[in-house]
Amino acid sequence: MTAPRRADKRLSLQVINAEAARYECTYGRGCEGVCCQQGRPPVDQEQRARIEKLKRRWMPLLRPEARALIERDGWVSRRIKAGDPMVRVTKGWCVFFNSGCVLHTLGAEDGKTMEYKPEACALFPLEKDKDGSWYVRQHGYKGEQWDLFCLAGKPEAPPATEGLAAELALAAKLDRREAKGKV
Repeated sequence: MTAPRRADKRLSLQVINAEAARYECTYGRGCEGVCCQQGRPPVDQEQRARIEKLKRRWMPLLRPEARALIERDGWVSRRIKAGDPMVRVTKGWCVFFNSGCVLHTLGAEDGKTMEYKPEACALFPLEKDKDGSWYVRQHGYKGEQWDLFCLAGKPEAPPATEGLAAELALAAKLDRREAKGKV
């Protein structure tokens, strides 16, 4: 009798526009974080608790104007997206942006680059549609209006799935968690 073979570790996440989508993050190579500019990710209660636990670590890393806003009004706004409140913005930038995402920086220090940021940020440019199907955000696709150059889908950009291994793995993990919750 032979031992059962280990399951294939390849990702089996269905992305409806995977074959056509083109994407390359160029942060630090010409992009200064435009997805953090005017980005207002929604954060559910679990995400808020996770971020709040790290507050003593991220507060000193913030821009002075972001720190002042948070001290006065908190980091979560009253604006709602997808049923959840959104992260505040000051001077056009997410409050967690300071020459990069401070939550990402803390996560990288701890070996958890995807765990501290809001899920919408960690998944970017992946998103789920109303039918529950994952897709790569591309300007014009499914009505995408955000005209960031990285979402332009230019032919010279690599296939989106080549550079999104961590995001695809997180999306698959979230799907598994969601499926367990529905049982």
